[in-house]
Amino acid sequence: MKLIQRIGYYLGGFSIGLVILAFFLNGKRTSCSYGPESRVLKNINSKPHVFSSDIRNQINNSIIDSASIIYILKKGDVDFSKSNTRQVPCGVYAIEGEIDDREIMLTVENCDSLVTIASFQFQ
Repeated sequence: MKLIQRIGYYLGGFSIGLVILAFFLNGKRTSCSYGPESRVLKNINSKPHVFSSDIRNQINNSIIDSASIIYILKKGDVDFSKSNTRQVPCGVYAIEGEIDDREIMLTVENCDSLVTIASFQFQ
């Protein structure tokens, strides 16, 4: 068998495998959360969120809205140097994000079954 035929068979099988994978994985919620930051954000977003009374007052006074907070929780960056991840019973994380060209830092308490958004600051 010539080298060109081997390459043809390889590429044919490889393309069939890609089509099968695309068919099976289409519409599924697959993700590759391997980095520490993406694992923390995935863990935080998988639990129900509760706003502290301070955050709730600021939402009522239209200083920030809950959609912006949720967006930062999904797309923000975790600052581990400002976080206290080993605190018992709930780890505290500092999550930074940008809304309307303003830097915002959220302080989030990540407990076993609940996430509390404790405070936020404009930077």
